Amino acid sequence: MPRPYASGVVAAPVDKVWAQVRAFGDLPAFLPAIGHSAIVEGVDGQAGAVRRLTLATGGDPFDERLLALDDPGRTLIYSFVGANPFGVRRYVSTVRVSPVTDTGESFVEWWAEYDADAGQEEELNRTFAEDVYGSGITGLRKLLA
Repeated sequence: MPRPYASGVVAAPVDKVWAQVRAFGDLPAFLPAIGHSAIVEGVDGQAGAVRRLTLATGGDPFDERLLALDDPGRTLIYSFVGANPFGVRRYVSTVRVSPVTDTGESFVEWWAEYDADAGQEEELNRTFAEDVYGSGITGLRKLLA
């Protein structure tokens, strides 16, 4: 099972970074690939909430469900609901924010596990790790620095 991964340091206090990450409906604030986001089911910040996303480049909207939000562990877990622009099956993604104790900065990790056709995995791993997670971490740096 593929597991694309990205991590990076954000020069902002962990509580500030976590507050932005845990705002499930506010993904476009730091992920440039997302043009629009809206909570269409449930309550933002509560497990079960569904956000409807539209890519900045357009296309059909797709949904993600918040599976878990752990404030003490600063961890957010979500999955695709139904069709998605990547054509993957059983996608579950995790974002975790930890303090860098010697500098007061934050360490952000973002990864997923998913199922897809074997011929697609290399491209999808790059897309998720670089274009989504890496770009999101860079976006957090720009937004919160």
